[in-house]
Amino acid sequence: MLVVAGIACAFAFSGSLGQNLAFVLVALGLVLATSLVFYEVGLTEDRSRAREEKARRQLEREDAAKREHPPERSGRIRLDRMRGRPRRLR
Repeated sequence: MLVVAGIACAFAFSGSLGQNLAFVLVALGLVLATSLVFYEVGLTEDRSRAREEKARRQLEREDAAKREHPPERSGRIRLDRMRGRPRRLR
């Protein structure tokens, strides 16, 4: 919008006033447009990071729930391993 206003001022005002006003308005418009693009990219990255964080917390909750309720063991007795020695019952 500022770019269009700058172009209109260049045609409306003659001489150096019109040129200076057009230059300032066009430059301001282009800088604002560029900053808005960077702002939108930043917001997109923030949303993506928030989604990843939410998914990570959900996985951590699921892992914690699995640790609280370990799977049932079979009736077999597991023997500890001892290097260089035969296994023995306790």
